[in-house]
Amino acid sequence: MTAVLYEVRDAVATLTLNRPQALNALDLAMIDGLAEASARAAFDREVRAVVLCGSGEHFMAGGDLKWFREQLALPPAERQARFSRLIGAVHASIEQLKTMEKPVVASVQGAVAGFGLSLMMAADLALAADDAYFTLAYCRIGLSPDGGATWSLPRLVGLRRAMEIALLGDRFDAKRAGELGLVNRVVPRAQLADETAALAARLAVGPTAALARTKALLNASFTQPLSAQLVGEQHAFAACGAEPDFAEGLAGFFEKRPANFSGRE
Repeated sequence: MTAVLYEVRDAVATLTLNRPQALNALDLAMIDGLAEASARAAFDREVRAVVLCGSGEHFMAGGDLKWFREQLALPPAERQARFSRLIGAVHASIEQLKTMEKPVVASVQGAVAGFGLSLMMAADLALAADDAYFTLAYCRIGLSPDGGATWSLPRLVGLRRAMEIALLGDRFDAKRAGELGLVNRVVPRAQLADETAALAARLAVGPTAALARTKALLNASFTQPLSAQLVGEQHAFAACGAEPDFAEGLAGFFEKRPANFSGRE
């Protein structure tokens, strides 16, 4: 069974976690599949938006604990080295999702736990079914978070709430995730696929280069002084002004019609 399915339709690439019998828990095959699929989506110029979702009843229940238990047979130093290599491979996908020049939407249901929550937070937007439930969970098995969780979480919910979520590992529902700002929208489970498709389609017909530059500016804003951020905005605005989509956007405005953005030059 392919661990991560990849499909492109109408300029939207859908990456589907595909271990439903294991609640889409992260194993070695899925690590490789995520790396391959995220890189493929990032560099495919026909793709203008990306969706992350899980097959079956759950998005992702975190790492594969059965595989983790098998590693206990190794000496501690060897186990440490193996885990270091593993997390390095995992992080390649997270960085790809955060930096790719197209918007990424996470569509989640059921369990969103451990690395599943980290993966969801790596997306630019997130939709959750009303049956979704969330926990960072690492502390419950004596681990610290990975997948960029310690970068994303305080930026989304603030430091105090990030400490609570990470240090206590409590489980919370979709309504609470919406209140915290972890997800953009909570929808009935039966409507999740349609709502996700509509949002992805809207992004896919947008001005791709302008959205990419906006994404990069927002992600950089937490680590740059105002002066550097203003320079970044200056360069991005000027570059967008040289794109065909800028001319089309103006034409649509003055002709009182929707703009027909073509994406990148």
